[in-house]
Amino acid sequence: MAKKQEPGKHFDPHKNYRDTQKAIGYVSRAETTRKDYERIGFKSGLEVHQQLKTKQKLFCRCPAGLFHADNDYHAEIIRHMRPTLSEMGEYDGTALMEFKTRKEIVYRINNKTTCTYEIDDTPPFPINREALEIALEISLLCKFNIVGEVHITRKQYLDGSIPTGFQRTAILGVEGGIQLKNKKIGLIQLSIEEDACREISDIGHRRIYKTDRLGMPLIETVTHPHCLTPDELREAADYIRFLNRSTGKVRTGIGAARQDTNVSCEGGTRVEIKGVSHNKWLPELSHNECFRQWALLHIREILLKRNPLPDKWTMRHIEIDPFATNLEHPVALKFFEMGYRIVALALPLFHGILSHFTQPGKCFTNELSDRLKVIACIERPNITSNEDLEMPLSENDTTKLASLLKASPDDTIALIWGPADDIPTALETIEERCRMAFEGVPRETRRPLPDGTTLFERVLPGADRMYPDTDSAPIPLEEAYIEKLRDRLPTDIWVRYQQLAQLQIPEDTHAFLLRRNLVPIIEEIVALGFPSRFVGTLLGHTLKRIEGILPRHINFSYNRIVELFRFIKENNLHHALSKVMLPVIYQHPNMDFNSVLTSINFKRKTEEELLAPVDYLIEKFKEIKIAKKDKPENVVNWVMGQLQRQALGNIDPAVLFSKIKSKVM
Repeated sequence: MAKKQEPGKHFDPHKNYRDTQKAIGYVSRAETTRKDYERIGFKSGLEVHQQLKTKQKLFCRCPAGLFHADNDYHAEIIRHMRPTLSEMGEYDGTALMEFKTRKEIVYRINNKTTCTYEIDDTPPFPINREALEIALEISLLCKFNIVGEVHITRKQYLDGSIPTGFQRTAILGVEGGIQLKNKKIGLIQLSIEEDACREISDIGHRRIYKTDRLGMPLIETVTHPHCLTPDELREAADYIRFLNRSTGKVRTGIGAARQDTNVSCEGGTRVEIKGVSHNKWLPELSHNECFRQWALLHIREILLKRNPLPDKWTMRHIEIDPFATNLEHPVALKFFEMGYRIVALALPLFHGILSHFTQPGKCFTNELSDRLKVIACIERPNITSNEDLEMPLSENDTTKLASLLKASPDDTIALIWGPADDIPTALETIEERCRMAFEGVPRETRRPLPDGTTLFERVLPGADRMYPDTDSAPIPLEEAYIEKLRDRLPTDIWVRYQQLAQLQIPEDTHAFLLRRNLVPIIEEIVALGFPSRFVGTLLGHTLKRIEGILPRHINFSYNRIVELFRFIKENNLHHALSKVMLPVIYQHPNMDFNSVLTSINFKRKTEEELLAPVDYLIEKFKEIKIAKKDKPENVVNWVMGQLQRQALGNIDPAVLFSKIKSKVM
């Protein structure tokens, strides 16, 4: 940490950022070893949410999977959050935080996708039995112990994403497990529940949701915190995703599957990164979150050395007129001219803390700025200080404000700004978060960013947030019914990995094949007599590339590829032709295969016809290469190149190569 100095004297926040990054032993994920994760006590688990492919929603008869544009709605409902006492006489922390925000929650309703059930004006219909059956099948695949009776409960949802303030949910299985390459990951439970709204915007005191996704059937698979590295976390997330998709009964696409990951370090606490939409983000997010907690523990250690009695810590603040005070900071002046109030703060004993490293490119200032945005609803930028990494207070500004605040050398000087009505909440928020710094790591949920860092989203809800739903009767599950479901389960994902290895399909195709549930397609094609390695590579490499660059026709299905290989077999064509035909049927699945052949200029030729020009081509090669004596294999390769396009589909390329070689050598 930086040494003490007089307020206003030169302080380099960037140097302090680098020094504290080094002090906590931060290592980038690319350079981190397992020993680094053991050193900081990395621990993580997952909550995987997956939409089920049903026609209707879970507790009403509205269509599921029917989405509309942001501006396509027939009505708006506006609600506000108000906390109430629980039966134990306590307030939930999340409810109190949301109440402070004074948010206006707006729900945009389209009549095609929403009904009065979703605003709690109509009792729930009986649970969607199609969704329940799919969820039970997935529970069995996860090796869960299935409950004897399904009891529907209400789980409090206090962020406004569900208009009723609660989500109907039911636990279906407990204590299961999945087998990764090198270890087993325990599963705590699987629940079936309603999906929440989709957020459109959250600016100031107004948050807007769409309700088309609301109430869609969803399962949540919760793991134990058995993942001890970010790579294990990614592997577990992929396995659960592959397992869900192996049923063919879950939705795919943007938003259909989302992961929450719970991360902690040694001495830290459970922090939830919510709504991770891409599994590939998980390693970087969990890595940075674990080191963020490690950094916060380092900050706690520094603060407790300076002040062993944190209960007596208070900040000082005064409202200022930046023009009357002759401040130089351009952002503060700009917001003052917009009518915002400007407040100067002295944070006792916080010298060097606001520029302390927390995440790559972020420091403790972001811990304050994020909460000002979420709780006080003041859009960024909303704070600066003499330790700001982007636009710090000048030495002159710091000296002036330190004098007004009677600051000591150990204090940090900061400025915040915002509308007059938001300033009291802002001051309370800053002081509360600074007090938390003496305790270490706050329990909270955070929002993921594509760069692998996170933002504060809200405090974690209390543990007692579930209670029985008196509108829904228990549903008994007979053993015979469960056994009937067990008999029709798809192949276990761990077995699929072994099958792919036995089929000699390249390992770099496995993730794509399992994500798209293509192994059954491969099995069908291989059963027709085609080589497994070729088929696996065609689907795992060629099809993957096609999906990345070409638009997919709405009628295309992977079963069309099976039909393509049947056509190739029935017409005695070589399977290499499939590489050229596949892009065509991907975009034009309704085209008959003979027309596809015409579109790629394919002409049927016999082996004799293909080999007829070989002698001429050998002589031609000698003629054009007359000044140079080439090796025989160069002649073979050149002739092969001349005939390859005509040979495609008519003859095995290896056979053609062998025939040419015999003529040359």
